[in-house]
Amino acid sequence: MENKTMEDLFRSYWWLLFPMAWFVTGAVSSFLNYRRQKETLSLLRTYAEKGQEPPEALLKVLDRPIDADTEFFGDAKSRRAGRGEGAWFSVVLFGLMAAGFGYASFTDMYGAGDAFLIVTFVLAALSAACLVSAVMNRGRRRDGE
Repeated sequence: MENKTMEDLFRSYWWLLFPMAWFVTGAVSSFLNYRRQKETLSLLRTYAEKGQEPPEALLKVLDRPIDADTEFFGDAKSRRAGRGEGAWFSVVLFGLMAAGFGYASFTDMYGAGDAFLIVTFVLAALSAACLVSAVMNRGRRRDGE
């Protein structure tokens, strides 16, 4: 009986695995950033005890906020450089997915046409939002930003 209850519990709340994974990922990222800052301060203390000037690169590590997502998601400079290409990829990806779900809605695949229609609208909205982002970033890059 207990096994059945656990199975029912998992079937009802399986989607909670995703937010829990997000929280765990954030906690690990924060811990890694904390360790990076702590080790950097330790190195700076060593330089100060020897009376030497620390390298600029070491000082720049302390400029980043301790809650930056650099360990898992790359640094901000590399994200800014590739932002436009990712937006265009997302436009195509979400657009094609919206077309596929639109077809599934039109043909009433699996008898779930209304559900597929809702998914189509959501994916089309995401595609449109990514299109606006890609166009705006393209204009900013031309202006020299």
